[in-house]
Amino acid sequence: MPADIEAVVAYTDGACSGNPGPGAWGALLIFRGSERELCGYEPATTNNRMELMGAIAALEALKRHCTVDLHTDSQYVCKGIKEWLPNWIRRGWKTAAGQPVLNQDLWQRLSTQAARHQVRWHWVRGHSGVPLNERVDQLARNCLESERARLRAAPAGIAR
Repeated sequence: MPADIEAVVAYTDGACSGNPGPGAWGALLIFRGSERELCGYEPATTNNRMELMGAIAALEALKRHCTVDLHTDSQYVCKGIKEWLPNWIRRGWKTAAGQPVLNQDLWQRLSTQAARHQVRWHWVRGHSGVPLNERVDQLARNCLESERARLRAAPAGIAR
């Protein structure tokens, strides 16, 4: 790796309460011994969309070209980016069955962000004791729960 290209490790995850339902994503970036946590919330989404958003947000947070080891427990994200995406693009965003690709908007964002970096995609088994994967899982769940609590506490008609 050239000396001017920074190396980043990222762990990402998504969570959803119901599928579809309210959801959140979490990401952890590790760079030069420092850590940065990111998370976000959507009031109506799916688990797959939140898994994609975790990876997108991690890559979007990087301000310059980096090598990235991105870890996710989502087979959907890993297989999608490594195996399915080139065929979807070649077929005009259609699946092998000729149906429109679900979450095309997010796949396009992820593809754009991945192209900015040298990304190595790593699948890790969820809930298997991988400490940093467990951490981003908890980050996403905490984000989901804190936002839901905030919305429950808001006066009627305000920020709901």
